[in-house]
Amino acid sequence: MTYRISDVSQALPTADAICGGQVRNRTQYDQERCSVDVIDVTDDRAWQAVKARDRTFDGRFVTGVLTTGIYCRPSCAARHPRRENVRFFADVGAAERFGLRACLRCRPGDVSRDEEAVAAALRMLDPDAERVPGLAVLAEAVGYSPTHFQRVFKRSVGLSPSEYLRARRVARAGDAMSDGASVTKAIFEAGFGASSRFYAASEGRLGMTPSARRDGGRGVTIHWAVVPTSLGRMLVAATEKGVCRLSFEEGREELAARFPRAELIEGGEAFERLLQSVMAAVEQPGQSRAIPLDVQGTAFQEAVWRELQRIPAGETRTYAQIAAAVGKPGAVRAAGSANGANNVAVLIPCHRVIRTDGSIGGYAYGEAIKRELLKRERG
Repeated sequence: MTYRISDVSQALPTADAICGGQVRNRTQYDQERCSVDVIDVTDDRAWQAVKARDRTFDGRFVTGVLTTGIYCRPSCAARHPRRENVRFFADVGAAERFGLRACLRCRPGDVSRDEEAVAAALRMLDPDAERVPGLAVLAEAVGYSPTHFQRVFKRSVGLSPSEYLRARRVARAGDAMSDGASVTKAIFEAGFGASSRFYAASEGRLGMTPSARRDGGRGVTIHWAVVPTSLGRMLVAATEKGVCRLSFEEGREELAARFPRAELIEGGEAFERLLQSVMAAVEQPGQSRAIPLDVQGTAFQEAVWRELQRIPAGETRTYAQIAAAVGKPGAVRAAGSANGANNVAVLIPCHRVIRTDGSIGGYAYGEAIKRELLKRERG
């Protein structure tokens, strides 16, 4: 995956669950504020999403308008109600138990239908299958038009169905190469009918050629340096496409262990310019900078890394929120593993992920560095 760090959109948080139990009337609700399971986003954060009509919050909570007796999606295009007339509910069921009815304009009950449709499509997109259904077949199977289902799927997964399938196959081929399989065998066993299709699918995504990846970076030139920072000694390494490693308290030996057959060159004129940008990003984390990266992972790992980049500076997310944001709410541990597999600390801000109980959680380079990074971002 080769891309640039720049201005990124806001991450996908989840909203407060307000009332999950039976409530006889609104007055009782306002007086008792019944006990619920609370998700890690405040009412103020949810209200910001409503004002922005942020579609990424759809399915995370619904907005109840007490004066009209209607509940809506956060992205509803209807005129915004007054803040004092709004309550946030965990889901459609909670809102309806409270006595509200669904908005006929935004149809919030369809969110769960969208989730079921995406889950069904993911089961059909098996990279091992001899024939994989196209968009039209997928859409017909779940009862949507192709155009609408493309939008629904991409909003949930982050990729279109065809992009998702290609990413799965590229990741599978890369894993096979890492395990020692020949390039040709790995490509065909991953489901590509021809090697040209694999190279087309992986263009711009894999920083190294398949052969170089299998051979520990053979034929690849990596410039590197270890520099002092206020957080400690920092290793920065980059290919011609971008930064491939940023870590603390590591040196040439650790870099050579990762890329044993690459040509490692210390310094370099072009690299020095990149290094200065990286150092500035570390000393002043959270400021927008265009720093090219050359990192790679499985489709799931890369989806997690994209979500990490969408977390605004000064904010945090939990592992559960990251898993939900990439469309895999049950994969909390896998999200944690993907977080830990990040090879470019700070530039992909895995330090912005904390535990559900609010504790700081672990960090590959120690909790002290993690706390300092968060402190700097919060000003």
